[in-house]
Amino acid sequence: MSFHAPLIIDIAGTTLSKADKKRLKHPLVGGMILFARNWESRAQLTELCRNIKKIRPDLLICVDHEGGRVQRFKTDGFTHLPPMRALGEMWRQESVGLAGEGAMHATAAATACGYVLGAELRACGIDLSFTPVLDLDYGPSGVIGNRAFDADARVVSLLAKSLMHGLLQSGMANCGKHFPGHGFVAADSHTDLPVDTRSLKAILKDDAAPYRWLGNSLAGVMPAHVIYPKVDKRAACFSKKWLTDILRHQLGFTGAIFSDDLSMAAARVIDGQPVSTTQAALAALNAGCDMVLLCNQSLGDGAEVDALIDGLTRAHYHGQWEPLDISQERRLALLPRNCVMLWDDLMVQPAYMQALDLLP
Repeated sequence: MSFHAPLIIDIAGTTLSKADKKRLKHPLVGGMILFARNWESRAQLTELCRNIKKIRPDLLICVDHEGGRVQRFKTDGFTHLPPMRALGEMWRQESVGLAGEGAMHATAAATACGYVLGAELRACGIDLSFTPVLDLDYGPSGVIGNRAFDADARVVSLLAKSLMHGLLQSGMANCGKHFPGHGFVAADSHTDLPVDTRSLKAILKDDAAPYRWLGNSLAGVMPAHVIYPKVDKRAACFSKKWLTDILRHQLGFTGAIFSDDLSMAAARVIDGQPVSTTQAALAALNAGCDMVLLCNQSLGDGAEVDALIDGLTRAHYHGQWEPLDISQERRLALLPRNCVMLWDDLMVQPAYMQALDLLP
């Protein structure tokens, strides 16, 4: 069993620098997340992923690639995937034929979206996309908006399950987000600290319902940087009550839990006090996260990334955080089990071509 490596970091450019290679070799680093700035072309992206795996084959290469406005790679052959709301709208389309036909078309299209999304990323060497969004579309949230399938938790759950089936066909795992729900609040956790004042009963009945219904299908979950004060004074990402008591014990989730980006404004305040990145990471890990993400801090000299690596190393030495074998098992379980299909082979694969025809 290899050592628990909870850190997911990023790099500044389109190739690995000497500093990047040193960071990725660190035993506490378990993976990296890619952004649009890391993209020039499919050939460059494929070579970058290949070089990352040369450093350590167990590194988990991740990306936020959902479709719609959250799609990191959009050129050089990548399919422009629709926002997830398009699938919800398809579900609700009336048909002159069989009742419920719109819903059946939508689930088929969702599976096709998942397959195309996963297969194209896998062909370039990427292991995991942080998708699907399980938030409900209440309307006020600009940061969620059309990233959500629908306002009805039942529709969200069935479309997400269909999309996850497509991901599975491509060899990719999944990560539902943002537990227990980010769609009700208008504030954006990238720049503010959203507060959702509803009761636990209301949240479990509506927003968290997809996590209960999809518990045995979800491989990963990402909690929200949102405070639900009637449940806990801490945001869900730092709350043992949300992650351990509710998600793990009450809802029975056994997969991997990722923190959302620790550089977001909502992650830099805990219990009303400003915290360092290391303090935020420790709070997330001790609450029940298996892995923590730090994004967009490699730019410049990457001092914040190095500070987190050093800080977590010292925290482990001083007994402030205990690496867990089960967390490492959960991370490794997210690595794809099938071989990468070359892009040119994918383009003529019948299942892929059929999936393209089913996209909305």
